[in-house]
Amino acid sequence: MTFSENRIKPILFDEFFEMGMAESRSPFLTPASRLWSHNLPLKAALIAGILLFISFVLSFYENLVPFSHLILVFVYFLAGVPALIESIEDLADFEINIDVLMTLAAFSSIFIGNGMEGALLLVLFAISGAMEEAVTSKAKNAISSLHRLTPTKATVVQSGGILIDRSLSDITVGTIILVKSGEVIPLDGDVIEGSSSVNLVHLTGENVPVLKKVGDTVAAGARNLEGALTVKVTHTSADSTLSRIIKLVTQAQESRPRLQRWFDSLSRTYALSIIGLSALFALSFPYIFNLEFLGHEGSVYRALAFLIAASPCALILAIPIAYLSAISACARNGILLKGGITLDALASCKIIAFDKTGTLTTGELQYLGLEAFHGEDIPTEKALSVAYSLERNAVHPIAKAILDHSQKNNVSTVAIEEFKTIPGYGLQGTYEKLPVYLGNLAFIQDKVDAATAKALEEKAALIQSQGELLAFLLIGKSIFLFRFGDELRPHVKEAIAPLNKERDLKLLMLTGDHAANAQRVAQMVGLKEYYADLRPEDKLLHVTQLSEKEGLAMIGDGINDAPALARATVGICMGKVGSATAVDAADIILLQDSIEKLDWLVGKSRLTKRIVTQNLTIATVAILVASIPALAGLVPLWAAVIMHEGGTVLVGLNALRLLR
Repeated sequence: MTFSENRIKPILFDEFFEMGMAESRSPFLTPASRLWSHNLPLKAALIAGILLFISFVLSFYENLVPFSHLILVFVYFLAGVPALIESIEDLADFEINIDVLMTLAAFSSIFIGNGMEGALLLVLFAISGAMEEAVTSKAKNAISSLHRLTPTKATVVQSGGILIDRSLSDITVGTIILVKSGEVIPLDGDVIEGSSSVNLVHLTGENVPVLKKVGDTVAAGARNLEGALTVKVTHTSADSTLSRIIKLVTQAQESRPRLQRWFDSLSRTYALSIIGLSALFALSFPYIFNLEFLGHEGSVYRALAFLIAASPCALILAIPIAYLSAISACARNGILLKGGITLDALASCKIIAFDKTGTLTTGELQYLGLEAFHGEDIPTEKALSVAYSLERNAVHPIAKAILDHSQKNNVSTVAIEEFKTIPGYGLQGTYEKLPVYLGNLAFIQDKVDAATAKALEEKAALIQSQGELLAFLLIGKSIFLFRFGDELRPHVKEAIAPLNKERDLKLLMLTGDHAANAQRVAQMVGLKEYYADLRPEDKLLHVTQLSEKEGLAMIGDGINDAPALARATVGICMGKVGSATAVDAADIILLQDSIEKLDWLVGKSRLTKRIVTQNLTIATVAILVASIPALAGLVPLWAAVIMHEGGTVLVGLNALRLLR
């Protein structure tokens, strides 16, 4: 392969914004401008706070009061103008919200001679807003890191080995690309040259390098570690693994839980009600309680304090920031959620139903043993060598189980001649001039006498009643039985035990496998309840009936599980082995098939629900404790401001606990 000088195209304006990066990182800014623009709202708010303090100190010296007022003007400019512009935009859209409410209160304070307190409100509001933005940004960190991870270009290998950089949007399926050591794989594809380890931690949460060689598939977003890989693209940038994950996480973050939707629908009515009540109190109190209109004890002052204290800043922040934090934490652990509402639903579940094959078991067969059935002139060791030699040419699960066992135990091979595959039945060949057959019962029964065939059938029925699968080997006149079982996922028993004991969940299994095998697997993993021999419609019926009584989470992987996954209160899909249909039908995807994280996920959903409740309580108490005394004249305006903003910061910090 020859290499030409790479052409580096400048980043396009729209490409930068599609990357979802902060404006402060824009390449269109100068380095000095970029430095200043970083955390600009917070910097402006802090400078305003310092100026406010200076103004407050100067106000105590009578001859310096004019300077105090001049500095206060700068405070209003730094902290108040952004809020004023935003409020004017909202009003132009006929939208009454918290920004409008707070800006109205701050600027109204000037007209009653309390400009210092109004400035305090604007400064704290600006600092609170900057912190809210920082908290939200931290909660969205998972999706931001995925965006940053996404390359915008790939190195295309053209005819003659010429390399050229191209935008991902211009690369089609079938294009050959080169991924150098240390680079992020830009598009999904198949390795056609080279070998290297790749790290999938950003996609699956699994920080263990995986060796990729010719014939293996690689996913966009994985980092190529040590070697160069030549990859044939199988999916465009719009359909790559990384794009799908970003889309799912984005949808999850934008999807609002029921409680948040309810609160959002009331926010406009609430804001209008508070403004209306404040106006009513300001106008009516002088006539009802014989108060002055203006002054520190006046009705307008009290109404403004009430307006500030009753503003639902903390309530508005309390719900979304908790769900954003939880969704981000799940994404970092290789668990994708299709919305915050999924966490609510999972927290309400009382039952978890497991599919068997591919969920509790790996879906791969495990070699259990070999025994002679008829004829003893050939030792079982030799029979295993014959089976190993035959299955080396096959790819079905039984072949893999025999190959794995033989390779682990250093089984030797023998010379097989006239090898042939009989589709649907098995394999055949000759060994030392003896005909050999390896396959299912019907395949072998056709080659033995009636009495042997009947005895073989009875023996097979007995073994299968114990939940095992069989393959039969005929060498000349000697018959051998291979026994196989489903291989449990590693540590699956330890993984699901806490769900029953500590989370108080009812666990059961739904499977299409026969009852004996279902019973064996259920006993092995510690499930007391199982339903076997189920067709997809039977699984759907069971899930429907169970979920009508209590919340039910269904965990599966196959196409046959898709209806039940869609019908369950929460559908959870194994992302690695799961079919595309099951992934689409599910609400939660375990990217690395990490069923051992199920207990953590259930705990996270319940903690999210508790923290949302705590936040709502804190926010409500902050409003009640500050607003009513403020209205009664017991809480001054500045104290109402501090209590109000303090509650907002407190709920934000409380929600960040979910990031762990």
